This record gives sequence, C-alpha cells and structure tokens, in this order.
Amino acid sequence: MQNRPTAAELLDSLAELLEDTLLPELPPGLQHRARVGANLARILRREVELGPAAADRESELPAAVPEGDEEALWQALAEMVRADLAIAKPGYDSWEGE
Repeated sequence: MQNRPTAAELLDSLAELLEDTLLPELPPGLQHRARVGANLARILRREVELGPAAADRESELPAAVPEGDEEALWQALAEMVRADLAIAKPGYDSWEGE
C-alpha cells in the first residue's frame, strides 16, 4: 500500500505550483524557467505512470522480432518510439507510419 500523496500526485502539485501560482508572480526573465520546470514535472509524472509498462513491452518487442525480418523490426521500433513519445511529448505518438 502506497501512502498518499503518491509520487504522481506530488508531481502534479509541483507542476501546478510552478505554472499556476509562481509563474504569474515571476519577472519575465524567470517565467520560462518556471514553464520548463512544470513541463519536467509532467514528463516525470507520465514516466512514473507509463514507464514500467513501456519498459516491459520494449523487452518483449525485441525478443519477438525474428532475425532478419526487417518489417517486424520496423514495427517494433515504431511501437517503442511511440511509447517514448507518449511520455515525453503526448500527441506526437499518434503519427501514421508507412
């Protein structure tokens, strides 16, 4: 059993603090840094939530690619990149590949 708040909840609170509370009060020269910090907290939150399953799936994918099967390799790599993008830059993981 994990105590509350969870790591994901703490990261949400940090992002909210940086973006909603501190950002408007900061001088223009520091506002960008607050936005970057909020974005990093959101990336870390997604890593906490999605990272373990993505790592497990990545391990399964290379093991399942038959040697010399370039199409299967391409599909596995595309799925791994999509999982990474879902964490780092949501929305960029939904491209339609050839």
